[in-house]
This record gives sequence, C-alpha cells and structure tokens, in this order.
Amino acid sequence: MTENDQNWYAPEIATFGDRMTAAREAAGMTQESLAKRLGVKKATLRNWENDIAEPRANRLSMLAGLLNVSMMWLINGEGEGIENPDAEAPPAEMTEIILEIREMKSDLHFKAEQLARLEKRLRTLVTQTT
Repeated sequence: MTENDQNWYAPEIATFGDRMTAAREAAGMTQESLAKRLGVKKATLRNWENDIAEPRANRLSMLAGLLNVSMMWLINGEGEGIENPDAEAPPAEMTEIILEIREMKSDLHFKAEQLARLEKRLRTLVTQTT
C-alpha cells in the first residue's frame, strides 16, 4: 500500500469517533442537528465522537443511515464510507504517538471503572457495618 492509498479510517489510524465525526462533517451536519435527528442529547453525541461512549445497536443503525455510511465502516473502517481526505498521510511517528495516547486513554478509562467498582464495594461495606 502506498502512502496515497492509505486508509485514513482504518482501525489502527482512526477510532469510531474519528470516523463518525468525519462522516457527520462530510454530510454537512452539526452535532446539534445530528443529535436532534437521532433523538439523543448533544452531550451524548459528543461523547460518541470523543470515544467516551458508543451508541447502542439501534442508534448505530440510525446513525449509519443518516450519515450514508455502513455500520461496519463506522465500527472498523471497512465497507461503505467516505473518501479519504486529500491531505497527505501523517508521519509514522505521529501515528505511533496517537496510538500510544489512545492506549493510555483506554487504560485510564479501565482504571476509572475499576476505581468506581471498588468505591461502591467500600460504601456497601461501610453501610453494612453501621
């Protein structure tokens, strides 16, 4: 694959949120207008685009239809989607840094969930002993 043939929306380069944002912008929609058409809050849509949360299957299906892309393209960058941008591919070092940042974000998210579970267990124990 040459640099010009690079799939800008492949899983190792772009996240679900990246693909969703690109498709929304290509469709000429704002976050507010898309959220309204999907029947969700703008904050929910923003969380999807920022990879903080993901839509459920029914919303994913609606989202793909509204953005005129396939669900598989949104999920993993394969299938019917939007065209690669005309810009040059990012340098390999930049891609490595982005991947490392995403891995750290994922780790932090996992640790935050783990911390919340421990805190809930602790609260339960405190209420049981009082």
